[in-house]
Order: sequence, then structure tokens, then C-alpha cells
Amino acid sequence: MTQIKLVARAPDYIRAISPYIPGKPITELAREMGLPLDSIVKLASNENPLGMSPKAKAAVERAINGIERYPDQFELINALSERFGVAREQIVLGNGSNDVLDLAARAFLAPGRSSVFSQHAFAVYPLATLSAGGECIAVPAKTFGHDLAAMRAAICPDTRIVWIANPNNPTGTFLPHADVKNFLQSVPGDVLVVLDEAYNEYLQPADRADTLAWVREFPNLVITRTFSKVYGLAGLRVGFAVASPEVADLMSRVRQPFNVNNLALAAALAALDDHVFLGESYELNRRGMEQLVAGIKRLGLEHIPSHGNFVTVRIGDAATVNRKLLQQGVIVRPIGGYGLPEFLRVTIGLERENLRFLEALEKAL
Repeated sequence: MTQIKLVARAPDYIRAISPYIPGKPITELAREMGLPLDSIVKLASNENPLGMSPKAKAAVERAINGIERYPDQFELINALSERFGVAREQIVLGNGSNDVLDLAARAFLAPGRSSVFSQHAFAVYPLATLSAGGECIAVPAKTFGHDLAAMRAAICPDTRIVWIANPNNPTGTFLPHADVKNFLQSVPGDVLVVLDEAYNEYLQPADRADTLAWVREFPNLVITRTFSKVYGLAGLRVGFAVASPEVADLMSRVRQPFNVNNLALAAALAALDDHVFLGESYELNRRGMEQLVAGIKRLGLEHIPSHGNFVTVRIGDAATVNRKLLQQGVIVRPIGGYGLPEFLRVTIGLERENLRFLEALEKAL
């Protein structure tokens, strides 16, 4: 009874949170199904199938020698500053980009304040909002993506943050940059807009823009990026935000000391300059997307056109199909929790992994 009373003392908004459910680990499926680890294909978490950059791997091996020392973020922040043409004071590092999203929420949200995000958008936005005691305003999606006009209309006097994922996860939709900029021009200056660009490096060249430069024009804009996707460092957890110096200062005030470890800092610094690896990763993703989409169409299935490193497929009874895929040692991502119970999200893998998925999908259907 005492324990129950203790838990009841936690704020209602904390007890109301549904924990984030990650993609199923390979080791977990191996235990559940009694399958050999090397027989399992995981296409669930939008990881880079090429692994990590060779330069990053070598940097990690060197950094182990100094692991007894606390981290120093100077070199990575300096490199990001030079690469993207922003001041050091505008950069906030995080333990993955999830961390910097949470820092924005903690700096600007509180009970009695709200945030606006799209239906079918990244699950961390409501999690970060609720953990800060804020109210969630979810705006119905438009063609599986953000309806910017409806999101602008949803902003109310207590709104402090608008979250935008571009490209969006888990649907892969993309907002033209001109539309995003028009939206920014319409948003009140005292409302923070967080533009989550975790999949930015997978955009085709014609779709890319120097969005980081927009922060000079819009001091209420925060842009977040990550080393977890194209850079292949998901397991090391390192991301960053670019904001006005004043907003970055507030985010840094709630940042945990040494929130990015030595190995992650070394790997990210090296990966940032491995242009060959980035090019290979982009091309592999482009070819893999073509392979998966062609296979999906051959099976007579619909998909949401994607600008990321994954494709979301309408399956019908997605829960049953997912279970049959797991029995064959293929892990993808059910997204019923995103309001899409008929869909599965599939990460682009190596050519043989994509083929394995398509063969398993045909059997599961």
C-alpha cells in the first residue's frame, strides 16, 4: 500500500505517459524464436546497414585510451560551427537528437503550456511535451504528413513549441522548404519552432536547402540533426541542435553535464568528414529504396512515398503479417501506435536484406 501511495505522488502528467517502444532488438527475437543471431534481418529502426564510418571506428579505438577522463565537447562543436557556418554559441550537443528535443521541451514547456505537432509524427514530441507537464495539441495529418495551415491555426495563446519533422518519421513525407519558410514567417515570434531534420542527409540534392541559415532570420527556430542515421552512430547516441545564442543558452542550462560521451564525440568528429562513407550510404539507400518499392508494387501493395531511409507499406492486418515476419527472422516496425495500424515501416537495408524481406513478406501474405 505504501508503494502504491508513493507512485500516486508522481505528477499526473508523468503517470499518463506511455513509454516509448523501440524496434525489437535482434537478441530479443533470437531468444523468443530460438533463432541464430546471424539468421535475423533487422529492418526496424532506420539504422545505416553499412554500419559506422571506418574513420569513426578508428577514432573510437583511439579514444578508448582517454576514457577515464570526462568529455570535452569543444572539438565537435568547433567542427560543426565551421562546417555549417554558425557560431559555437548556437550549437547544443545531445545524447542523440532525442536529447536535444527534450532539452527544448524542458526549457520552454511547463504545466499550463502547450505544444503543437502533427498526427503520425515522431513519438518523442508528445513524450517530451508530457514529461515537461505541457499539453499536447495533435493536428490531423494531411496525406500522412504535416498540414501546416492547420498547425498554424492550432497555435493558441499558451502554445510555446511547434514540432515539425522534415522528412517525417514514420511516414517519410517531406514538406518543400518554401512551405516551411512561409510557415515560419506566420508563426508568432514568442513560439519556438523545432525543425527535426534527422533524415536530412537522405534528401535528394534538388530537395536540399541551407535551413541552418534560417536561424539568423528566425530567432525562434531550432533545428535538430543526428549522427544516428546516415552517419551510422545510433549506438553511440550523439545529435545536435542549432538555435539562436539566447535559445541555445536556455537549452544548455537544462542539459546534463557531459551528456555526450568521449567515444561518441570522437566518432562524430571523424564521421563528419568521411564524405566517401556518406556518399556510399546515400547511394545504397537510393538503390535500396528503388528495390523495395519495386518489390512492394509487384506484390500489389501500396506505400507512402518516402524521403528518408525507410518505406511505410500498407499491409492490411499488419499485426498478423508482422508476427509471420518475425517467425521468419525478419524484424520490421509496426506503427499502430502512430495511428497507422494497417502499415509496417521498413528500413532500407543491404540488397540481400531487402530481398530477404520481400521474400518473407510474400510468404506472410
